[in-house]
Amino acid sequence: MKPGVVDAEAESVQKSLALLGLRALKGVTTAHVFVLEFANLTTAQAENAAAEAVDRLLANPVIHRVTIRPLPD
Repeated sequence: MKPGVVDAEAESVQKSLALLGLRALKGVTTAHVFVLEFANLTTAQAENAAAEAVDRLLANPVIHRVTIRPLPD
């Protein structure tokens, strides 16, 4: 998430971990990972298709940071 956006799930996890005795945590952040597999596309075409999927459905640009990269072979 972008700075300034409340990550309620991460805050809950951090509080729970503190209750379990893990108090030295500086912070907790949650993340969602989407693995999109395309067939018969070049790397550039797949990156463009992934960017379109992000823009149209997977992320809200106001609150999410997005990284698109090919998976290693």
